[in-house]
Amino acid sequence: MIEHRVEIADAHAHQFRVTLSLPAPAAGQLLSLPVWVPGSYMVRDFARHLSMLTARQGRRSVPLTQLDKTTWRAECRGRAPLVLSFLVFAFDTSVRAAFLDARRGFFNPSSLCLCAHGREAEPQQIVLGPLPAGWDVATSMTALGAQRYLAADYDELIDHPFELGAFWRGGFTAGGVAHELVVSGALPSFDGARLLADTARICRATIQFWDGAAGRPPFDRYLFLLNAVEDGYGGLEHRASTALLAARRDLPRSGAGDRPLEAASDGTLTLLGLISHEYFHAWNVKRLKPREFERLDLAREHPTRLLWFFEGVTSYYDDLLLLRAGLLTAPQYLSLIHI
Repeated sequence: MIEHRVEIADAHAHQFRVTLSLPAPAAGQLLSLPVWVPGSYMVRDFARHLSMLTARQGRRSVPLTQLDKTTWRAECRGRAPLVLSFLVFAFDTSVRAAFLDARRGFFNPSSLCLCAHGREAEPQQIVLGPLPAGWDVATSMTALGAQRYLAADYDELIDHPFELGAFWRGGFTAGGVAHELVVSGALPSFDGARLLADTARICRATIQFWDGAAGRPPFDRYLFLLNAVEDGYGGLEHRASTALLAARRDLPRSGAGDRPLEAASDGTLTLLGLISHEYFHAWNVKRLKPREFERLDLAREHPTRLLWFFEGVTSYYDDLLLLRAGLLTAPQYLSLIHI
């Protein structure tokens, strides 16, 4: 099986080490990184953060030719596994790429895991190297145990982000499916129980919208990965999870009790709207999509005139579902849509 081993090379230098093991490579095996990540519609050129790329088959060093800014050809001989090793600079604090320091790690596999051309449909594993004491792992990818995770193919491999470190986590059930919320970087005053309860209400309202009162969502489990920072905002949807970025001040705080809806701060409503928006994308964009988006070409721009639908329709419903979930009053909702 194709294996991607991800290790901490130097947390203080913000470097992951990635080792790709590819059984039975082609004679001129092509490998590349995506230039963009689904759900974030801009060219990112993740390969610009890759360095010290080497390749071997057994004891033999394999010549590598860089064909363009994101693609390499390995001149292999025979059927011995091709093993590539490289460093990835990870200091992107957004939800799109990779981040690593002495306190936290995060990555979308699209920014770390090379695609072996012609082998995209094969099962692939991510294996995590040793982590610092006290660090945990959160991902929606299927766990095989011992920090080993399985994806059915390359498309699935790059659709499950990973959160590494010491973080708060809690869970609930919605639509008969287990949901988990992971929060990194929160202050001690963070009211996790309150955010968990509000998120559960959002999920239940969304499931009812898409699948009816007795409906079941189109995934077996779902994971919210929320990184709380001094100042930031954003989200990126995935097939069974979402990566979120929010300001610490917008998280609910302990001691507020069962606050009335009218007392909810603008920041709290902004965070709940972000959670609602990205969860809605699990249907709209991840499942409901035009035919030409079934197989994406991640090596180049993918022109579309449908971003108004992907993002516009989702933005219309994110706050409306907060109202339906009982997390907004009617006046608050009308003020959000500027009526």
